[in-house]
Amino acid sequence: MELPLPDAERLITVQHTLLQWYARCARDLPWRRTRDPYAILLSEIMLQQTQVDRVHPKFQEFLDAFPTFSALAAAPLAEVIRRWAPLGYNRRAVRLHQIARIVMQELGGRLPEQARALRELEGLGSYTANAVACFAFGQRGAVVDSNVRRVLGRVFADVIGLDPPPGRVLDRFAQAVLPIDNAYDWNQAIMDLGATVCIARAPACSRCPLAFVCVGRPLMARAPKRLPRVAEGVSTYTTGAPFEHSRRYYRGRIVNRLRALASGASLSFEELGQGLRDDFGPEDHAWLANLVDALQHDGLAAVEAAADGPRVRLP
Repeated sequence: MELPLPDAERLITVQHTLLQWYARCARDLPWRRTRDPYAILLSEIMLQQTQVDRVHPKFQEFLDAFPTFSALAAAPLAEVIRRWAPLGYNRRAVRLHQIARIVMQELGGRLPEQARALRELEGLGSYTANAVACFAFGQRGAVVDSNVRRVLGRVFADVIGLDPPPGRVLDRFAQAVLPIDNAYDWNQAIMDLGATVCIARAPACSRCPLAFVCVGRPLMARAPKRLPRVAEGVSTYTTGAPFEHSRRYYRGRIVNRLRALASGASLSFEELGQGLRDDFGPEDHAWLANLVDALQHDGLAAVEAAADGPRVRLP
């Protein structure tokens, strides 16, 4: 299925207006001050499922510790996992470390420039590959996240619908409305607009630069209770009942316990379990072993034999 394009004059107006707004109102984010492919890749992986204000301070700290692909590839994985705290979703640190080693060992120390080639690297999906290709290498490609989907759906509601489903059709539409020679600023601008003005639950239409050409604005005004809530897939880091004591909760607790150990130190299953739960007992060993096995499979823990039984440490 192919979607029709908006009227050419209207599209030019949208492009010109949004780019002018971005020139005045762009967020000052550290990863926008560089075109270094390593730094761009780092920022995009950190931003997966994590809010910008959590990534902002950690980005430079991680770069200071591992400033290049070479430095990251040479570092022990345990140290990389330690440095990743407190971002969560710790498998991202493992994937980033793996990519750094592939870049150094198989790619001559350089990332591929094309999105298609970047997608061949394990752990890089279409969004991250497109973002790195555009923001690091200047490739003309659309970068479609939840913010972009929301803005496009509202501004061009007559063409793609107020709440367009993600997928190839939307991706092709986003590619078709890219400015010919300014994909970098356009992609950053539309993400900024979705993150700060055209937000999911209460869009600030009164200060939106595209309000005068937004087809979705009157539609939302007529049916505010049915407003589509295309929201960012970000980590909430809640500790309430739905999350506390969940599998992901305990996985994070285990990794944090292992991070706190001195380099090379380890914990017995009994020590690890008692640090997780006050009521930990022999009947919980199988439960803990299952969690540790999964973490070991994901590269986030290692189990070593010892005279007093197996011990757990960072890999």
